Amino acid sequence: MTTTLRPTLDALPTPVAPRLRRPTWRDPRLLVGCALVAGSVALGATVVSSARDTAPVYVAAHDLVPGDPVKASDLRVVDVNLGGEASRYLAPEGTGLVAGSVATTVVRSGELVPRAALGAASEVTARAVAVPVSGTLSDRVRTGSTVDVWFVPQAASGVVTADDAAAPRRLAQGAVVAQVDEPGSSLVVGGQTTVQVLVQPDELPGVLAALAADGAVTVVPGGAK
Repeated sequence: MTTTLRPTLDALPTPVAPRLRRPTWRDPRLLVGCALVAGSVALGATVVSSARDTAPVYVAAHDLVPGDPVKASDLRVVDVNLGGEASRYLAPEGTGLVAGSVATTVVRSGELVPRAALGAASEVTARAVAVPVSGTLSDRVRTGSTVDVWFVPQAASGVVTADDAAAPRRLAQGAVVAQVDEPGSSLVVGGQTTVQVLVQPDELPGVLAALAADGAVTVVPGGAK
């Protein structure tokens, strides 16, 4: 009879647990990690330094419309970071505010004042026309907004067609509102609201003629050329 020998447990090889080694400065993974940390710190320092690199510039203290004289009291100084765009805006440093400057475009209260938004009075060709409004004025009509000026002639009959001379017609498009005088203001006579509208020279005769004619002149918000 043949005897089969079975291996005992003592004969099996004993597994050896791997020994963890403490990383050294020669470990490439440690070097890469240090490099990433150093790069992050340097980048963060650069961003913080850039954010603190501000310069004083002017913002409008109130709404400015074309033709408004602009003095130092009409502006405020704030510190902002404009980077390469700084030269586009008016600042106390350098040439600063030129005496006799007027606004040549609309600048809202709190907005940065572009250098191109100021110029000489001769550059503003529009003229202010007072348009009395008998009805309720839209809350969208305010200083600096743009409107269309319309004339509604007094109809001889109750029926008006598009081809009729009494049909409403637009007199000015995209006119800037220079001022809104509410009832009770020292500039308003009676109970009507008056809208000061800046009208271009080629539109001025038609607006003035309509104000003197039988009918109603009104303003519609949102007009743009």
